[in-house]
Parts: sequence; structure tokens; C-alpha cells
Amino acid sequence: MPIDRMDHFTILTTNTEETVAFYYDVLGLTPGPRPDFSFPGAWLYNGGKAILHVVEKAVIPEGGGVLDHIAFWGTDVPAYLAKLKARGVKYNLRRLPQSGHAAGVWQLFFFDPSGARVEIDFAATESAEPQG
Repeated sequence: MPIDRMDHFTILTTNTEETVAFYYDVLGLTPGPRPDFSFPGAWLYNGGKAILHVVEKAVIPEGGGVLDHIAFWGTDVPAYLAKLKARGVKYNLRRLPQSGHAAGVWQLFFFDPSGARVEIDFAATESAEPQG
């Protein structure tokens, strides 16, 4: 169950349009499909892959800065849940909406010891139930 790859990172902004324009102008990232989240934002793509997720907030929270989280792509949801439970790490497991881009993908969130928010994404076809 090793990590397959780095997936994306997410930043917070108070102005999605300005942020999208900046990353397009400076890095050539282009806006593309995004799940039907209940909050504003954008996904920016490079080479067909959404590598920068932008989340709009009315105010940027103090202390955490603008980097919201780092995300990896993994396999075997139950093994990761067991590992986190065994280490006493609190987590939040959820699924993306069943319609639209990335339908049903699992998202596992937790914090590292320094307070950095970590996400591991898993294929929608995976089961979150323990096997065996």
C-alpha cells in the first residue's frame, strides 16, 4: 500500500478569478473540470492533470497560511484506515459527489505532527470496508 504518486496541492484565496489568472499567466496552468463542490474555487491543469486546486474563502484563516493541504494518490483504503487508527491519528474519510468529474473518489484527510493537512485519494471503485 505505498503511495503511488503526488496528486495535487490546494491553496486558499479570497479571489478565485485573480488567482486563476495569475497561475495561467505565470505558469500556463489552465482551468478545467472540477467536482460540484458546495464552495467556490477552481482546478488548474497541466498536461491534462489537475495539479493545483484553488478554494475560495471569505477570509484566509490565521496560522495556517494559504497552503490548505498536500494530496497523494494511494491504494487500499482499509489498510490506511487501520494504520491511522493504530497510531491514534484522527482522520476524516469522505467521497466526492457521485456525479461529475472524479465521481465517487475517496478522500482521506488527516494532520501530520506539525499540523500540515494531508490528503490521500483513492479510486471510486475501492471499498472502505475492511477485507477479510
